Amino acid sequence: MRAAALGPVLGLLANALVFGVCWWPLREMASLGLHPLWATALMYGMSVAIISLLRPGWWLSVAQHPQLWWLFLGSGLTNFGFNWAVTQGDVVRVVLLFYTMPAWSVLFAWWLLDEQPTRASLLRLGLALAGVALVLKTPDMAWPLPSSPLDYLALLGGASFALNNAMLRKLSHLPESDRMGAMFSGGMCITALAAAAGAPSGLVQLPVDTSWWPYLLGLGLCLLLSNLSLQYGAARLPANTTSLVMLSEIVFATASSVFMGASEMTSRKLAGGILIVFAAILATIHTHNKESS
Repeated sequence: MRAAALGPVLGLLANALVFGVCWWPLREMASLGLHPLWATALMYGMSVAIISLLRPGWWLSVAQHPQLWWLFLGSGLTNFGFNWAVTQGDVVRVVLLFYTMPAWSVLFAWWLLDEQPTRASLLRLGLALAGVALVLKTPDMAWPLPSSPLDYLALLGGASFALNNAMLRKLSHLPESDRMGAMFSGGMCITALAAAAGAPSGLVQLPVDTSWWPYLLGLGLCLLLSNLSLQYGAARLPANTTSLVMLSEIVFATASSVFMGASEMTSRKLAGGILIVFAAILATIHTHNKESS
């Protein structure tokens, strides 16, 4: 792989690593009384403040480029769905549902970027989704279908992340600070609004102390750096390739959750994971061959 392609791929892998292990600090904060929606709103609020200090007036780009609102929406719904689901559900199941993302990505790339799906991309997509279906299928289920609200949150997060990646590619000509501002403000505003809406009914608990702040600060800084990496990688690679490379998050999430006892490895999960990783390897080989030709 050429250096020009290696950099964006490494950036996506760094982002996948952070999101693959973020379930642990989110659960730690939840155990200390900070709901993942409040945690997400606070962490992204930190990032918005940093960006605003470094580049005051970035938000004026939204008036000049209304398509940034799609980035705002995609990032906000991604964090709303994924962070809530991964904190309360089975980590591997949530991550795999989230990674129905390549299916959505094919549609968004076709619609927004005019990237026609090829036979090779459809083959890789089929392998990845077959792996997801294999992992989700349990003996008491006739079909591998969503069975809880957490499943739907994970699916929402995956579809929104596919939109987010496609828009990063489409808006790659804009300054990174403008794209990041839209993403972080979306993550802050949508999760804050959802948390505030759920507070009166008790669905989302209000934080009662601040013992969780070291986790919040550490994860917030990691998310800032990982989103910089995502910006760099997704703006320089085709949307379908981005989605498939990001499947490495499954490996990080599975390894960390099994090691820490938050999930149990089974033969079905192992077989499905092999299919998903194989699809990602094929994507890397395809990108290398395309650039070498």
